Amino acid sequence: MPLSDFLFILKWWAVFFFIGISFFPLTQKVFSKFVDKGYLFSKVLGTLLISYVVYVLGTLRLLQFSSFNILAVWISLVIIQLFFLRREKLDGKTIKIFIVEEFIFFLALLFWSWIRSFQPDIHDLEKFMDFGFINSILRSEYFPPRDMWLTPFPINYYYFGHLFTAVITKLSQIPSLITFNLMIATIFAFTFTLSFSIGINLIQKIKNFSLKKSVLLGLLFGYIVAFSGNLQTIYSLFKSYNGENPVPFWDLALSISTFPNSYWYPNATRFIYHTIHEFPLYSFVVADLHGHVLDIPIVIFLIALSFILLLERRIRLGLIILISFLISIAYMTNAWDGLIYLGLFANILFFLEFIKNKNEKIPKRFAKSVFNAFKYIFLIGVGFIVFTFAFNQNFSPFASGVGVNCAPDFLTKLEKLGPLLFEKGQCQHSPIWQFLILYGFFLYMVTSFLLFIRKKRLITPDYFVAIISLFSILLIITPEIFYLKDIYTGHFRANTMFKLSYQAFMMFSFASVYIAIRIVSSFKSQFKSKLSKIFFVVFIFGGVCLLFLVSIYPYFAVPSGYGDLKIYKGLNGIRYLKELKPSDYAAINWINGNIKNQPVILEAQGDSYTDYARISANTGLPTVLGWTVHEWLWRDSYDVPSSRFDDIKNLYETTDLKEARKIINKYNISLIYIGKMENEKYKVSEDKFSQLGNNIYANTETKIYKIR
Repeated sequence: MPLSDFLFILKWWAVFFFIGISFFPLTQKVFSKFVDKGYLFSKVLGTLLISYVVYVLGTLRLLQFSSFNILAVWISLVIIQLFFLRREKLDGKTIKIFIVEEFIFFLALLFWSWIRSFQPDIHDLEKFMDFGFINSILRSEYFPPRDMWLTPFPINYYYFGHLFTAVITKLSQIPSLITFNLMIATIFAFTFTLSFSIGINLIQKIKNFSLKKSVLLGLLFGYIVAFSGNLQTIYSLFKSYNGENPVPFWDLALSISTFPNSYWYPNATRFIYHTIHEFPLYSFVVADLHGHVLDIPIVIFLIALSFILLLERRIRLGLIILISFLISIAYMTNAWDGLIYLGLFANILFFLEFIKNKNEKIPKRFAKSVFNAFKYIFLIGVGFIVFTFAFNQNFSPFASGVGVNCAPDFLTKLEKLGPLLFEKGQCQHSPIWQFLILYGFFLYMVTSFLLFIRKKRLITPDYFVAIISLFSILLIITPEIFYLKDIYTGHFRANTMFKLSYQAFMMFSFASVYIAIRIVSSFKSQFKSKLSKIFFVVFIFGGVCLLFLVSIYPYFAVPSGYGDLKIYKGLNGIRYLKELKPSDYAAINWINGNIKNQPVILEAQGDSYTDYARISANTGLPTVLGWTVHEWLWRDSYDVPSSRFDDIKNLYETTDLKEARKIINKYNISLIYIGKMENEKYKVSEDKFSQLGNNIYANTETKIYKIR
């Protein structure tokens, strides 16, 4: 790794380090029951608090979005925190854990930055979208940020994760073409280390493990959450199949000698017909900086808080406010997750109330527990409304109703009943064998755990693992019954399965590692009868085999996604343009160095997942229209993007100055970009632009005109 790349990583890490140190007093108060006092979570909490205050003040137009102002907010929050919170002394063991955790975080950040350096291109899939959001936010003076693909509208997407990426970008003073890749590496590092933190705190309640054993077992939590896949890897042992039409592996010829049999790692995320069921490692490999990826540290924080609630067995108002804040941030980062984790906390709060009212008779106990839990959910809901108020002024959810999967004929005649939709022909169910291949490892561990805890005295982590396991089962079953309606008719339940199963995967991962440690550590004390010993042997044999299959996923995914790690390219995410589109590369660099604020730029428009909209995505300058399908999804109507097709074409092709001026005024266009793609798509009449403005940039294939 060149020194320049290492220095970028070091500088980036330093920002998170100082944020973590400065917000640790607050985090320590929240995680007083954790052996590490929630040290790693202080990085996340500090980043979110700084970003949120900057966002709200920017939305109210009280504070411009600048590096100086972000720093001022950071310092102000630290002063407020120190004024209200008393510092607590730390023992030597806790300090050692801090050092270990910080070391692991830095190594994880360095490791995935190194991985990304073999394929750093901010190109293909939906990277243009994510990069465009970040660049638009970076150019913003106030909020909401402008949609770079539909001037003059604000972004209608859950973009808070892109916003805190922009905040750290401004604090670090590293260009976004580097920080895009560094943020992917950071999310990986958080996934691994926050899972490590939760893991060591879970197992400390089993027995007082030594620091060395705690670290080793904590690393296992980090590995399974951040690196593992599903049992679909078993297909690497068999002859290849058509990825579009999966068949049971037992119908294929076993071929260990030709391992891995052209195994293709994306198949593990597109196994069930017309659905998506991704998990963290796949996201890190493909490296789209999407909301569900940016939200991982936030949702792991929420999982940790649900465990804190169970440890404390009391419900503090401050903790309820923090939960409400984080659920709000999760919603603004990846809208689905706000609802999902509100559901998790509803279950946790009900359980706490149910335990609290143990002296009541069952009917009254149940009713009282529901009522009291609802009071806290109501408070979380009020906080949610307050915390998301600014964001919701410019955000409209994409879903248009809750569909019933395979609705009976008599309901399809109704078509709609309140928010419920009964769409004829919308019927897809997951074959049981495919379902078990995706979730078989987790279900095996959970089933073993339920058998293990029968008639045993449970400890707090047992309750926690049981709740998140059962809740995860509910999440993966839900798409078999309901789906949220969007524009994708053929893949109508894909997004629902994607967002729900992603969270289930992480919670299942925590549960599975804990279950393994819990059962194995109990061997001497609890496996004395012949039957229990048989159970233990079967559990170990099955668990090891299944664990092996989910653990080898990185062996396939990382080399395949990163060219077998042979050619080091560095962290510059747009350097690929230098070879692929050299004239665009030069023009983009010139724009980023010379054009301030956000004047509207006209460029060629084209379909989603293509190289169109490359100028707006790489600069953050808003254009008349970017990727069609994305704007269709975000605006809930194809008419919104399609109404602009002719205007763009006419402005490039017309020779009529009046018509050109009319279109320019309609969209307040300041810059006209004419490059190779524009000349290929349109019959560009360039002379009029010389009369309407000045040529301010030119290279061999590109010209930029500034309209007078």
